Amino acid sequence: MPGGTGDLTRLRVALTTFFALDGFVFAGWVVRIPAIKQQTHASAGALGLALLGVSAGAVVTMTLTGRLCRRYGSHPVTVVCAVLLCLSVSLPPLTHSAPALGAVLLLFGAAYGGINVAFNSAAVDLVAALRRPVMPSFHAAFSLGGMVGAGLGGLVAGALSPTRHLLGLALIGLLVTAVAGRVLLRQAPPAPRDRTPCARGETDGVAPRRTGGRGLVVVFGLVALCTAYGEGAMADWGALHLQQDLAASSGVAAAGYACFALAMTLGRASGTTLLERLGRARTVIGGGGVAALGMLLGSLAPSVWAALIGFAVTGLGLANLFPVAVERAGALTGPSGVAVASTLGYGGMLLGPPAIGFMADWFSLPTALTSVAALSAVAAVIGVCTRRTAGV
Repeated sequence: MPGGTGDLTRLRVALTTFFALDGFVFAGWVVRIPAIKQQTHASAGALGLALLGVSAGAVVTMTLTGRLCRRYGSHPVTVVCAVLLCLSVSLPPLTHSAPALGAVLLLFGAAYGGINVAFNSAAVDLVAALRRPVMPSFHAAFSLGGMVGAGLGGLVAGALSPTRHLLGLALIGLLVTAVAGRVLLRQAPPAPRDRTPCARGETDGVAPRRTGGRGLVVVFGLVALCTAYGEGAMADWGALHLQQDLAASSGVAAAGYACFALAMTLGRASGTTLLERLGRARTVIGGGGVAALGMLLGSLAPSVWAALIGFAVTGLGLANLFPVAVERAGALTGPSGVAVASTLGYGGMLLGPPAIGFMADWFSLPTALTSVAALSAVAAVIGVCTRRTAGV
C-alpha cells in the first residue's frame, strides 16, 4: 500500500480534483434551474417535487455505495460514479415537464450520492495517513468547483442554451475524470482502519473506534443533515429568490450561489487551521450560529446586495460542519459510517427542496428560506450538547 510522501501527495491531488469536479458539475446544473423551470412550466411546488429526484437518488444510492466501497474499494467506485455524474448532467435540459425532469434528476442524484460516499471514504483514509484534520481542504475544492461552475453559468446564461451549456460540462467532466481517474486507480487506500490518536490530541489526528460508535455516527449525521439542508436550499432556491423576489437579472441571480460557494471555499480552505486552533466543538457551535444569522439576512433583506452578503455569511458558517461530521463518522466505522452520515446529511437535501417549495406556496419563498437559519441553529445546539460525549 502507498505510504510515501510522493504517493500521498499524488493521491491527495487526485482526490481534490474529483471533489472540485463534483462541485463544478453540480453548480453548473443549479444555476440553470430558473431556465429549466420556465422550460417545464412548473410551479414552485412542482419544481420542488422534481428537485426531490436529486436527493432521493442520492439517499437511495448512498448505503449501496458504502457496501461497494468495502467490496471493490473506494477509488474505482469514485471513478465509475464520476463518469455517471458527467453523463447524467446533460439530461435535464432535454425534458419538458416536471415529471420527466424528476425522473432524470433521480439518475443524476444517484451518481451524485455515489461519488460523495466514495470520495469521502477515500479522503477519510488519507486523513488518517496524514494525521492532520485536512478533510475541510477537500470540501474546499468542492466549493471552489461550485464557485467556478456557478460563475461560468452566469457568464454563459445569456449566450448558451441550457442544453449546450450542460453538454459542455459533461464533456469537460469526462476529460477530467479520464486524467485524474488514472492516478486514483493506480493508488490503493493508504491506511488500515486500525489507528491511534496523535500525541497532540484528537483534534490533530483521527480517533480510534469507540464503543457505541454507531450511535455517535447518527449524531454526526444530524449535524450533516442540518448543514446539507442549507446547502441544498442555496443551490436549489437561492438564484430563484434573487430573481423572483428581488428582481435580480439572471446573471446576478447566478452570482448568488457563486458568493455562497466562494465563502464556503474560503471557510474550508482555512478549516484545517481553524480545527487545530479551536477544535471541532467550537467550530461546529460557532459555524452554526454564524450561518443562522447570515441566512436570516439573506432571506429577509430588502435589497439584492444585502441578500448576497447574507448568502456569503451563511457559506462561511456552514463551511466546516459537513466535513467535520463526515470525517468523524468515517473515523469511527469506515465507509459504512460515511454512508450513514452522508445518507442522513443528504436526507436534509431530500427534505429541503419539497419543504421549501411547499412553504413558498403557503407563505413566501423568503419566509421558507428562514428554515435554513433554524436548522443551522439546531446544528449549533447539537454541538453544545455533544461536545464531550461525541468528540466533536
